[in-house]
Amino acid sequence: MTPILKISGLTKTYASGFQALKGIDLEIYSGEIFALLGPNGAGKTTLISIVCGLVNPSDGSVNVGGHDIIRDYRQARALIGLVPQELTTDAFETVWNTVSFSRGLFGKKPDPAHIEKILRSLSLWDKKDNRLITLSGGMKRRVLIAKALSHEPRILFLDEPTAGVDVSLRQDMWALVRTLRDTGVTVILTTHYIEEAEEMADRVGVINRGKLILVQEKHQLMLSLGKKELILLLDQNPNPLPGALAAFGLRRGPTPGELIYTYDSQNNDIAALLATIERCGLQLKDIQTRQSSLEDIFVELIGSNT
Repeated sequence: MTPILKISGLTKTYASGFQALKGIDLEIYSGEIFALLGPNGAGKTTLISIVCGLVNPSDGSVNVGGHDIIRDYRQARALIGLVPQELTTDAFETVWNTVSFSRGLFGKKPDPAHIEKILRSLSLWDKKDNRLITLSGGMKRRVLIAKALSHEPRILFLDEPTAGVDVSLRQDMWALVRTLRDTGVTVILTTHYIEEAEEMADRVGVINRGKLILVQEKHQLMLSLGKKELILLLDQNPNPLPGALAAFGLRRGPTPGELIYTYDSQNNDIAALLATIERCGLQLKDIQTRQSSLEDIFVELIGSNT
């Protein structure tokens, strides 16, 4: 399958000498939702800015839909919609005119039906004649999304799209993202709300200190790196633990009689552990399981690459 976006050996060093990106290689395919995670200053926004033609790379190449972003700038940029972090809009223009003007910037013919569809999908239709200065921060964020979609891009970048917005907008946005994905639009998002990436993304990339340290399908990532915990609650609080249980690496929980066993899908001795507990004469009151979240995995990856 030919990727819609191919990044090869991409580096960026600023005049100050700071190296924001260090040899990024990445392929993203049509119709997927790709989440790019990383701490502040990791290089997420620099990477997006280069792909969108806002920042020049120091080395490497970026190909969008078969077009090089340097050689075929106009063709490449026409395939991309960008929702930036900053609320940058013409305060005294109306919603309708702002979104329509953005479509015209890409050489697209006027299409009132398309603009109406976008505004309705973002709950902006009743605000179409309002000047932007009169809108709330959340509504202005919706306008940025509408602008990014006005020219019918094949790739949509969402750079921290739900930072500081209300729950209603967040739900509307993710409903729209799912609809776009179903029509073949590729969505690439950066977010600090890791639970959103866990819910929405097909694949996850983790960037830290300018290096892409991992790219993996989300489900496989959870299987390979996501640890599970078996929480055992005993009817007594043995102290010390019987020697026969030492091999299982148990740790005590916050509740008296609570023991925690950590395992993964490829390596566990749960049956042997339960049998050993019974042989030691200990009685179980309750058993629970808990699995690592994507946030747990992210924190662990970043910690191991600092």
